[in-house]
Amino acid sequence: MEILMLESSVYGDDISLDKFDKLGNVTKYEQSNPSEALERLKKHNPDVVIVNKILMNKEAIDAAPNLKVIAEAATGYNNIDIEYAKEKGIRVANVAGYSTDSVVQHTFALLFYLYEKMRHYDEFVKDGSYANWPVFSYFNNIFYELKGKKWGIVGLGNIGSKVAKIAADFGCEVLTYSASGHKYDSPYRQVELDELLKESDIISIHAPLNEYTNNLFNYENLSKMKKSAVLLNLGRGPIVNDADLAKALEEGRISAAGLDVISVEPIAKDNPLLKIKDSDKLIITPHIAWATHEARERLMDEIYENIVAYFDGRERNVIV
Repeated sequence: MEILMLESSVYGDDISLDKFDKLGNVTKYEQSNPSEALERLKKHNPDVVIVNKILMNKEAIDAAPNLKVIAEAATGYNNIDIEYAKEKGIRVANVAGYSTDSVVQHTFALLFYLYEKMRHYDEFVKDGSYANWPVFSYFNNIFYELKGKKWGIVGLGNIGSKVAKIAADFGCEVLTYSASGHKYDSPYRQVELDELLKESDIISIHAPLNEYTNNLFNYENLSKMKKSAVLLNLGRGPIVNDADLAKALEEGRISAAGLDVISVEPIAKDNPLLKIKDSDKLIITPHIAWATHEARERLMDEIYENIVAYFDGRERNVIV
């Protein structure tokens, strides 16, 4: 069996890929641009290709006549032409739920960094100010408890539901919103967007990118939020308009934002968010919420099992 990995660096050097050698001949490339991906598919003509962001469209699929399995190293699979893969009898299998706990954890990491003014207080100690302070405690940059606050959640899937439960355990009143109009079966109050924006002290985004969510948090909607509110985006970058968010933060329309995703990744050098240097107001992490060591291990284990299942004649995480 020929297995081709077109972007192995995505999974990290700390994660062993040796298990795949048990299945056949494995060829790994750390990264592949679109033209390189096509060349490598033609050259190796694999039975299995493992991809994360590489576009598997008609041209890419046709480049490998022996292709039997496209193993998606993610939950989403909009990089794959599903209909054409189905037409060609090629199995597409993804991995769902491997990073849920990691993303939930990172949601609260971003929130607490901003909400408890961590940068400010760490800097106060390390620049020598605390050593010269006359009393034992310094709290001039006021911060608040979560208890009693309203936490709005956009997208109540597996991740959003876990965030909601933890927020509720902290004593928050949880509000939910579905951009598509889906009615959630949950203990939390579901509201329309305007109410979520106007009432929430914290809003976290855990929704997929689609026609309903694209550019949802534009300047008009950001301006409806409380000036004391914190916005967290752990969903997809284009749900929040980067330029509009930068403007809203600069004008004090909202208090702060924590982002793990942005509209174009890696970030464009001229992205207006890069002008905001105040980490009390904005923290951006480079799409790492999914990427704890444990989550990446689960991801590769699941991909391995998906491939084994196909050749054993079993269905497992099958899209088509």
